[in-house]
Amino acid sequence: MSSQTGKYLKFGGVTVVILLSLGYLAYTGVQESKSYYVTIKELQGMGNKAYSKRLRVAGNVQPGSIKRSGTHVEFVLVEQDLTLPVVYSGAEAPPDTFKDNSQALAEGNFGHDGVFRAKGLQAKCASKYAPQQPGQPGTAAPAAESGKSMTKVEVPASGATAQ
Repeated sequence: MSSQTGKYLKFGGVTVVILLSLGYLAYTGVQESKSYYVTIKELQGMGNKAYSKRLRVAGNVQPGSIKRSGTHVEFVLVEQDLTLPVVYSGAEAPPDTFKDNSQALAEGNFGHDGVFRAKGLQAKCASKYAPQQPGQPGTAAPAAESGKSMTKVEVPASGATAQ
């Protein structure tokens, strides 16, 4: 075997090792960041599988259940007649839209004690995002209803100006 062939084999071997390493890192990174969306009912029916996966659970915040301490928040999510206690301990404070009756999405892990430990929290106020009804403040009324009318102005085709 010539020295030239040996160099190509070494280069090819190193390239294969690097590509396999990158592939492994990409795969494990995706597995760690993957989270499954489940309802509260599905979560309660998952059994032991619920404890080992990153999950996303949505529901409405039960009125009066929010207890804040800095960025640490405890609250209860409600979906139909089911409830789920949640403890959020993220680095950032919950969003301004996080309040009683708001829709919330918690991302984290379910504990053996029945408490969902969230690392991420998203919230929106349902009334803020609901479409406004006609006639409510903040909606534009059609021109015909507001008393304004449009006048048609004819311009001569020859480009002559009116005097």
